[in-house]
Parts: sequence; C-alpha cells; structure tokens
Amino acid sequence: MEETLFSANIKRPLADRLRPKDLSEVVGQNHLVGNDAPLGRMIKSGKISSFILWGPPGCGKTTIARLMAENTNLYFEQISAVFSGVADLKRVFQYAQDRRANQGKGTLLFVDEIHRFNKSQQDGFLPYVEDGTIILVGATTENPSFELNAALLSRCQVFVLNRLNDNDFEELLQRAEKEEGKKLPIDEEARDFMKSVADGDGRYILNLAESVWSYAQKDEIFTKDNIMNIIRSRAPVYDKGRDGHYNLISAVHKSLRGSDVDAALYWVARMISSGEDPKYILRRLTRFAVEDVSLADPNAVTQAISCWETYERLGSPEGDLAIMQLTAYLATAPKSTGVYKAMHAAFDLAKKTGSLMPPKNILNAPTKLMKQLGYSEGYEYDPDCEDGFSGANYFPDGINRTKLYYPVDRGFEREIKKRIEYFDKLRAEKQAKKKQKQEN
Repeated sequence: MEETLFSANIKRPLADRLRPKDLSEVVGQNHLVGNDAPLGRMIKSGKISSFILWGPPGCGKTTIARLMAENTNLYFEQISAVFSGVADLKRVFQYAQDRRANQGKGTLLFVDEIHRFNKSQQDGFLPYVEDGTIILVGATTENPSFELNAALLSRCQVFVLNRLNDNDFEELLQRAEKEEGKKLPIDEEARDFMKSVADGDGRYILNLAESVWSYAQKDEIFTKDNIMNIIRSRAPVYDKGRDGHYNLISAVHKSLRGSDVDAALYWVARMISSGEDPKYILRRLTRFAVEDVSLADPNAVTQAISCWETYERLGSPEGDLAIMQLTAYLATAPKSTGVYKAMHAAFDLAKKTGSLMPPKNILNAPTKLMKQLGYSEGYEYDPDCEDGFSGANYFPDGINRTKLYYPVDRGFEREIKKRIEYFDKLRAEKQAKKKQKQEN
C-alpha cells in the first residue's frame, strides 16, 4: 500500500508526459506522418504493412510505432534487441499466434535497435511476417542496407526519419512550458545553446529542460554557462564502429577533394572529439595524399608521413595539431588522380597481355646461351645517349605503345606533363631518324 501511494506521488518525466497522443503531434516527421504521407495513409486505410524506421536517437521512432498500433486496433508489443534473445522472440511469436487465434486481434511488434540482432535472429522474423502473425516495425539508428538481411528488407518498407532541427526544438520547448505552466528560466543565448547541444535528439532537450526547472532558484535566469554546468560534457551522437563512422570519414574526404579547408577541419575535429582513433584518421589522410593529391604535390605524402610520426611521438592532445596541419595541407594542395587512373589502366593492360615477354634487347644476358638468343643485343644506355634519352621501346613486342598516365595541368604535374611531352617529342624524332636510316 505504501509503495502504491509513493508511486502515485512521483511526477512522470517531462518527456513521457509530452509523448504525442496522435500522429499529428509528432514533431519534425511530417513527410511520414502527414495525412498524405506514407504512414498517414496507412492509418486512414486501416491497413499496416511491416516497415523499418531509420533515424537518429530521439526523433520519435518508438512514439510513431505505438501510435500506429493504437490507431489500427493492434496489440502493441515492444522488445529491444539489446536485451532480448531467441527465447524472448519465441515467446512473443507464441503470444501473437494465440492472440490472433483466440481474440482475432493482430500484433504490432516494435523491435528497438533491430540491427543488434544477428542475421539468423533476423531470419526468425520471416515466417511470422509472411503469414501475418505480426506486423513488424523495426527501429534502427544504422543504415538498414548494411545491418539488415536482404530477405527481411524485401518484406519491409524503409522510412527515414529526420534529425530534429531548431524549429522542432522550439516547438518542443513551448509544449514543455505549456505543460509546466511557466517559462524556462533561461536567456536567449542559453535557449539557442540547448538546441545546439541536443544534437537532433528531442528526448534529450526535454530532459535538459526538466533539469533546468529543477536546478534554477527562484527568479534565477540561467545563462549558457549554467547550461554547460548541467550537462558537463555530452558526447556527440557518433558510433565509431558503425554508420556515423563512415559518414564522417566520407565528409572528410569530400571536403578535402573540394579544397574546402574549413569544412575538412570541422569534420576531422568532429571525429577526434567523438573518440575516433587518431591513427585511423591519419591512415585515411595518408591514403588521400597518394590517391587524390598524388604528383600534383609530391610533398603531400612526405607531409602525411611526417605528421603521422609527429603524432606518434606526441600523442593527444598535442599531436592533434599534426592531424589538423595535415588536413589543412591536403585541403589546400592541388589535386590529381592521374597516377590513380594510370594504375588501374596499367593493371587492366597487364591482365590482358600478362604472358608477353619483355623485348630481348632490354633483358640482361648473364649467360652465353642468353647472348646467343639475342638478349641485351642492341640495348642503348640512356645516360650515354644524346639528350640522355634513347627513345627505345620498353613495351612487349606483341603490343603497341600504350599511353596510361595523363598528368593534369596543375600543381607539380604541370611540370611532369611538360617533361612527358618533351620525351614524347624526342622519341618521335629518334624513331623517325632510325626509320630513315633503315630505309637508306
């Protein structure tokens, strides 16, 4: 009895009290829940098919699933892949079958963090989805294309939820103020800061607002510094082993290729502050130096190795400066994929002509037999030739000379291009002379 009375006096958390009671109250997802949007249409038709909700934390996935069940007279069953195993799934499926047979009532099974189930566990859903025992609604923060079975994906639509923006946060804060019957005791800068630090998470900003009301003294107005004292330090939403990891490193690469030094520095800072292994970042930056900058600036790879070694000697946080230095260098360096493309062209040609021998005249002849076979015969030592260039053919006899490397006309490759054009001109002149000599 005492426990019941005590529980009744406990105020429910603000985020729970503000849970939407209708799809129209869901913030930031009108592209899915509006009257003419996919989920809105499902509600109007009364027919729900299985689907996956993909979006960041705190954007309304659980709420949408619960409202879909309530608005279609389905029994709402919720499990988390983090805490559930095979036995739990079997029990849920059995209850759903019994409910369907005895009560004629369908079950909407909401599976939070569905990507945490392994492939065989995901396969276990298939027969129950196919025969209609359950309507499956999965929630995931990860890219379903990588984390869910193709067989399961083929039976479910995928809906992408938006990360909440400042306007959405303002709407939530106004609802919170209406619920509490008073304004948040914060100045405008603090209000903006709350939206920024919430990082797209609606649940987080409501919890933070509740903390402000709890901590603020009478007539006290909280500033940004007061908010920072409450939250201390909140790690950005980022899982370095999953989708966030690949999204951020992709953003780094694209910013570097676009020569946007400020954006590149920002994304690298995001990765470092989120706990990414600095050696991983340095490895990717070094790859960028040889793949995207290459000979447009031959010093790029030297800079990459030097900064990597500097980081290993200093460690964090001092060594972070070496990472940022390399990032700025690569972003502002000229770019060329000439060698990268030449590499692939060379591999393709090698696969097609891999059995052809090199010309005999460029092969060493350490034995008498090899000399008799013509090895090294007629070889011209380039440094002793006029212009230090013989113009000889170094491709196999069975194929024509093939151009593989096309340097771009920028950075140091502009100079390389001039050199290649000079050698091409000399080669053509020398071959013409040899041909004329043979004819005479």
